Amino acid sequence: MTLIIVTLLLTAYLLIATGHLTGVNKAAISMFLGTAGWVVYVGWGFDFVSAFHAADYREFLGGAASTSNSVKHFIYSNIFLLYVGKAAAIVLFLLATMSTVELLQNNGCFDFITEWIRTRNSKRLLWTLSAATFVLSANLDNLTTLSTMLVIMHGILQNSRQRMLVGSAMALAACCGGCFTVIGDATGLVLWEGGAVSASRFSAYLLLPAVLAWVVPTMLINRELPDRLDTAWSALPYRGDDTRLSRLQRMVMLFVGIGGLWFIPSFHNITKLAPFLGALCVLSVLWVVNEVFNRKFIGSGQSVQRRIPMSLEYGALQQILFVMGIMLGMGVVTETGVWHDVGSWFDTYVHDIWMMGIGAGLLSAIVDSFTIAMSNISLYPVSAGDFACNGTYWSIMAYNTAIGGCLLSVGNVCGLALMRSERVTLGWYVKHLTPKVLLGWIVGYMALWVEINFISL
Repeated sequence: MTLIIVTLLLTAYLLIATGHLTGVNKAAISMFLGTAGWVVYVGWGFDFVSAFHAADYREFLGGAASTSNSVKHFIYSNIFLLYVGKAAAIVLFLLATMSTVELLQNNGCFDFITEWIRTRNSKRLLWTLSAATFVLSANLDNLTTLSTMLVIMHGILQNSRQRMLVGSAMALAACCGGCFTVIGDATGLVLWEGGAVSASRFSAYLLLPAVLAWVVPTMLINRELPDRLDTAWSALPYRGDDTRLSRLQRMVMLFVGIGGLWFIPSFHNITKLAPFLGALCVLSVLWVVNEVFNRKFIGSGQSVQRRIPMSLEYGALQQILFVMGIMLGMGVVTETGVWHDVGSWFDTYVHDIWMMGIGAGLLSAIVDSFTIAMSNISLYPVSAGDFACNGTYWSIMAYNTAIGGCLLSVGNVCGLALMRSERVTLGWYVKHLTPKVLLGWIVGYMALWVEINFISL
């Protein structure tokens, strides 16, 4: 049965990696992995329970005889729900941040960015859009941040090739910005929830590498753009007539939304409650502010006319299902003991976490950054040395999987969103972006190595 579960995992890797060729959505693949894996596990659960949870199972029986139903009840109550809870905590956080972005966007809170960059100068436009994406993605979900910024870019740039280049820089900025905070990317959130990292130390070590991995390729992209861009400025708001908030009201909503998310690490440190509870609290407060500011607008029934980008409406749901499926799938593989065996093999034959990081980054480009990150996180428990809380291993994996996933446009959800939005092909991305991203990845990785080995942060 372990072989069947591992085969399911490897098949999922293959299908996710070739999703751009087969057209099969990777969210569907991950959900099948998560569900089918646990069905197989439960079907032959007595062997797994006897091997890894014998003492807990005897206590669960309380002297009663073991039956097929008792094994299934034990797996459901003591094993399965544990992994469901971990996955649900991540999914609820993503749902809260995605909903926060939606509320802010629907009320024109990002129009300030459009006002800020009214220029045809390629350098200012490129750096302003990518910098805004970098900053926002450090606090919000990568996919929703990029989707929002792509909508803004579409209202400015008219030339398709220029949009492809600037959009690629924004996709890279979203991944780099998200990887250096515990709330900006699902991988950092998993590490934080699991006690592998603390928010401040994680950001302290990954900020400079993330900035370098973003800045170096963006400088090279800037050289391919003409001095003057083909721009057209539509009347604000760019979403259509879907809000009637004043400038001050929009600023208040932006402060409540972004400022509230900044407070989540402090909320977690003070209360020790799950971060998703803080995110839901921020969302609820922002929701109330939205209702108060738009009470006349909502009461008139005009709110139904609001338009949400399709990438935000459906892409967010796919991202949530994908994360849930991957986390459930990794959980069932962990319960078979396979990840422990793989980790022991790496300890024996590789024994170099820096080389493992490079391998993880290359695999992230081919398969998927979150999938590979979860695989590497599952190899080792939080223990001591490089694998202690704030240990070197966790920072290496978070950085390499996030940036390595940008080597190809199919390596992460941001790249796939870019492909759908701007009709970017894999071949074009490899020719124009992969060498630049590779250089930025190497420079950032060197900075991380120097920080960890020579600088105490």
